[in-house]
Amino acid sequence: MRAFRPSLIQRTFAQGSRRSLSSASLSRVSALHPVAPTRTQRVAPSRAFIQSKKTALVRHCSCQRAMCRSHGAADISGGMHVTQGRVVLPTNVKPVHYDLTLEPNLEDFTYKGTVIIDLDVVDDTTSISLNTLEIDIHSTKVTSGSTLISSSPKLSYNEDTQTTTVSFDKTIPAGSKAQLTQTFTGILNDKMAGFYRSSYKGSNGETKYIATTQMEPTDARRSFPSFDEPALKASFTITLVADKHLTCLSNMDVAAEKEVDSAFGAGKKKAVTFNKTPLMSTYLLAFIVGELKCIETNNFRVPVRVFATPDKDIEHGKFSVELAAKTLDFYERTFDSKFPLPKMDMVAIPDFSAGAMENWGLVTYRVVDLLFDEKTSGASTKQRIAEVVQHELAHQWFGNLVTMDFWDGLWLNEGFATWMSWYSCNAFYPEWKVWESYVTDNLQSALSLDSLRSSHPIEVPVKRADEINQIFDAISYSKGSCVLRMISKYLGEDVFMEGVRRYLRKHAYGNTSTSDLWAALGDASGKDVEKVMDIWTTNVGYPVVSVTEDAKSSSIHVKQNRFLRTADVKPEEDQTLFPVFLGVRTKDGVDEEVTLSGRESNFKLGDLDFFKINADHSGIYRTSYSPERLQKLGQAAKKGLLTVEDRAGMIADAGALAASGYQKTSGILGLLQGFTDETEFVVWDEITTRIATIRNAWIFEEEPVKEALKSFQRTLVSDKAHKLGWHFEESDGHIEQQFKSLLFGSAALAGDQRIIDAAFEMFQKFCAGDRKAIHPNLRGAVYSIVLQNGGEKEYDAILNEYRTAKNSDERNTALRSLGRAREPSLIQRTLALPLSDEVKEQDIYLPLGGLRTHTAGIEALWKWMRDNFSTLEAKLPPGLSMLSSVVQICTSSFTKDEQKKEIEDFFKTRSTKGFDQGLAQSLDAVRAKSNWLKRDNEDVQEWLKKNGYFGKQAEGRL
Repeated sequence: MRAFRPSLIQRTFAQGSRRSLSSASLSRVSALHPVAPTRTQRVAPSRAFIQSKKTALVRHCSCQRAMCRSHGAADISGGMHVTQGRVVLPTNVKPVHYDLTLEPNLEDFTYKGTVIIDLDVVDDTTSISLNTLEIDIHSTKVTSGSTLISSSPKLSYNEDTQTTTVSFDKTIPAGSKAQLTQTFTGILNDKMAGFYRSSYKGSNGETKYIATTQMEPTDARRSFPSFDEPALKASFTITLVADKHLTCLSNMDVAAEKEVDSAFGAGKKKAVTFNKTPLMSTYLLAFIVGELKCIETNNFRVPVRVFATPDKDIEHGKFSVELAAKTLDFYERTFDSKFPLPKMDMVAIPDFSAGAMENWGLVTYRVVDLLFDEKTSGASTKQRIAEVVQHELAHQWFGNLVTMDFWDGLWLNEGFATWMSWYSCNAFYPEWKVWESYVTDNLQSALSLDSLRSSHPIEVPVKRADEINQIFDAISYSKGSCVLRMISKYLGEDVFMEGVRRYLRKHAYGNTSTSDLWAALGDASGKDVEKVMDIWTTNVGYPVVSVTEDAKSSSIHVKQNRFLRTADVKPEEDQTLFPVFLGVRTKDGVDEEVTLSGRESNFKLGDLDFFKINADHSGIYRTSYSPERLQKLGQAAKKGLLTVEDRAGMIADAGALAASGYQKTSGILGLLQGFTDETEFVVWDEITTRIATIRNAWIFEEEPVKEALKSFQRTLVSDKAHKLGWHFEESDGHIEQQFKSLLFGSAALAGDQRIIDAAFEMFQKFCAGDRKAIHPNLRGAVYSIVLQNGGEKEYDAILNEYRTAKNSDERNTALRSLGRAREPSLIQRTLALPLSDEVKEQDIYLPLGGLRTHTAGIEALWKWMRDNFSTLEAKLPPGLSMLSSVVQICTSSFTKDEQKKEIEDFFKTRSTKGFDQGLAQSLDAVRAKSNWLKRDNEDVQEWLKKNGYFGKQAEGRL
């Protein structure tokens, strides 16, 4: 699943708004995965702006029950092993095949079902335990061969573990076959989980519905009685009963269709039966019933289709459907493994909590992550859609064909799909230069979250179902993918991909753990991969590598220590010694073999005139240099000795080290000041990020220092923004479009009056009826500029755009921008939207994000959350992850100890089940900013005064 958007949300919450003002990023919807996101939101310009606007919605066993077994395992790492304390279903029976029939009722939002489960009996048994949630079971029958075991067995339900136990008197002996048949009813809920309803507007403005599914991680049990664990794979035969004019979809192609009587007494309907699936996990099952339009391509050896509800322009699915066909062909060749299903369907769902979901052969998406309108959406939206589609299709092999054994191995799915989406995107669109932006996107997302004490290992112990959603985050996605990038560099890409092919061949249709992947890579490379990489997946955090120099011996001394943004590492937290691939760049090239294996070591270099650690930033660590070496590296950048990745990564490291007290903040300000001649978009993306991070940490400080920081930003970016301009030509490349958008927005955020005037001029023409007056790449920036500098007139116009715009991308951009308005009455209007009928539950966080960009909004958000917390708990159940996203949005922008205490006091008497990790991360982020301000407030003011930024007249109201 593509969170909506984890890579963005974690950096947002950890650092405050991650990027400066940009509309290209606004047009991009993580994440997701949550937050998803999330990303869902990706590489695009100015992630600070997008992050201030949205959060990634991420998707989605107690020892108390005797009917379940506790998965205890020996402690092999000095801490809790990932399987220790895990409670799963008993092993006395194993599902082999499900025959499932469902009839949804789109009038009263209920459904009726029958499931027949074929079982292998492993141990002598008088009970069968399986998962159910919010399902009413009406009849149960157990047979073994031709023997009726019971037609009315005893049923008992454990609400805490979401388990129904079927008990009977006769013993079914080990080695037998058994069959469990149950009839049941359920609710087509509005929680975007299990079998649920999703709404759209009909041609006359009436509300219409489809029935759809979201099973991951543990909501198959909400749809039908099932053995809802990833390792309990079985095959499925699905039958859907529906009105004859409705489209029915499932994982497989249609086997047969016949006329039947409705179980609801609604006359004759059609029963559509699909072919039997391969062995698969329950969380990958999917079925959809509703009115749908379709676009299809035959450019792959099996049909590839995109579906959408009638209110959408199905031609907007053309980019995704053609990309999917090419991607499936590319993956077949890359993995040397045929896509095993007879078709690939992708569906735009109007209500969807994540960014997308990789259901085998029937991938579901948010509308904005599948449908693309070249005329109204910008370059970053196109790139986001490409990333999401290629991410989900990578899952068809990595996750679907080969599946993690349990949720602690989630990173095997998400980390690889994330890495593979960038790998394939680079192959298809080399001009996008995605590996350059990987350093400022995925790597920084991972390093940001993992610098908090409240982070977790890549392989994290998971015990209960309500814990799973919290690990769909930047650790599983971004850090997981960074570990794979690191090992691919270490082994060589060709060797790495050969190991992947061996892994897929050996474990097809089975389940694996991380050690299985390491074994396959070791087999392909002849290296002990597990010994090197296991430390990275089983331990939290990463090191800061400090570099000192000895000119006499022409050597460097390198030492690693745990890095925490709060700068308060305790001795017991600094015990892990990571194998650090130093990747030393000199004038002679890059030495990839140099590795720091212990705490510290000396390495002799031929020449200390020029060197840099962590070439291209493929290693997962921060590098701390002396101020003198940092200055030399800045000079080396101007001479062209550093790659784009090196320059962007160096700025990111310097900024993170300043924020955490390893260096002074004046040092990063001086470093940035030396990059005015920089020519590359990705480096400017990181420059604007670091300025935004500082300004967000200083957001509650006195006005003079805030104005001085704004003046510094304006001085740094305005000339470049004016030189690039904000007019777009047909000849503008993908990156150039994003570059223009980035600097247009960043300069506006700094109060550049020329750009503010240009934005108002565009907006006035737009409101007068010229829809082309605002280029799609600038739409979000223009909206935000006029909201921050205008009033009710501008607010009403943009709110109307949200209500009337034709496509979801335009609507989301408008909704995301509204929080930028600062007048008290407009803030209250914005806060009235999330819980109103005007905003879909999936988008509840969109109007909130912009409020995090100014102090009045931050404080109003916090009050709104407190006043409405009971409503939020009821509307967003903790187990479904969206509440965690909202809590983080409403708490993570504070910067003071007293504000942190207020948050702690509020939650002290409340249950934080389902969002405790997200809350802890927010509190860690606030603590880090508070410590930063105490250390460096005077340092920053002195530097700004010394360099003439105090007292400069600010332009605009930004």
